[in-house]
Amino acid sequence: MKTRALITGINGMDGSYLADFLLEKGYEVYGMERRSSSKNRTNTGHLEGKVTFVNGDLGDQNSLLRCLKESNPEEVYNLASQSFVGESWNTPEQTGDVTGLGVLRMLEAIREYGKKVKFYQASTSEMFGRMVENPANENTPFYPRSPYGVAKLYGHWITKNYRESYDMFNVSGILFNHESERRGIEFVTRKITDGVAKIHLGLEEHISLGNLDSLRDWGYSPDYMEAAWLMMQHETPEDFVIATGKSHSIREFLDIAFSCVGIDDWSKHVKQDPRFMRPAEIDVLCGDSTKAREKLGWSPKTSFEDMIKKMVKKDVGLLS
Repeated sequence: MKTRALITGINGMDGSYLADFLLEKGYEVYGMERRSSSKNRTNTGHLEGKVTFVNGDLGDQNSLLRCLKESNPEEVYNLASQSFVGESWNTPEQTGDVTGLGVLRMLEAIREYGKKVKFYQASTSEMFGRMVENPANENTPFYPRSPYGVAKLYGHWITKNYRESYDMFNVSGILFNHESERRGIEFVTRKITDGVAKIHLGLEEHISLGNLDSLRDWGYSPDYMEAAWLMMQHETPEDFVIATGKSHSIREFLDIAFSCVGIDDWSKHVKQDPRFMRPAEIDVLCGDSTKAREKLGWSPKTSFEDMIKKMVKKDVGLLS
């Protein structure tokens, strides 16, 4: 019999890649999406007919229980959240409700469901925030710097609490920044590659960005979804940092992105806009994934440069 998996947030970047990965592994995949008048399946159009879509919402525990009964999964991957850090200052209450309490509702639904289900929680490097230790590992103290980071920290700790309280197989992947061609346009990396493509094609003249000096540890989404799966196959439920161990600035990202279209000096094409500055900025994020490399045998396959080249190439193709 096929292993059955339920993915929340399947229409997002990570959810769609995880679905691709699990289907290749021979899984029967169920994807949870919110009911709406028009489905946003930009990332999952190719999955229609291959996965079963079910309606559920992290704000409604009964709907989560119904999703579990409908999918009868052995594994649940919780990738859904209000995931845009910048937006979390505008909608802090909704971010806390979905990104934080939504995890509790899913865990309670699994507990009430009563069957043995492995649970993966998508934690984030944003929980480290103002990094107390660089690079950060599984034992580094947390110091979130946004409503999103604080909400994710609640989700992380409640996952661990239920693991210890109810002997549940719960794991958290503390994933550092990861991007891909399927990243939402509101995120800075995709905003850059989309902007570079538009400038290259003569559709725009510049890109408006915030802090160009912040440093991030960037990996490639499909590589990180493989890590999520490996955590669920590990003999014991543990938390793992997933990262490349290398930090790059927004300026470096711009260097590579513009070089893909033959532009060496991008200064006249980039404007800094105060609207895109965070109230509490995080200067650097860098992760130490030694534990995942040693215990899971995981390592990133796609380089920073190759990831950006894939993104720019895709955006040029889309706009062409």
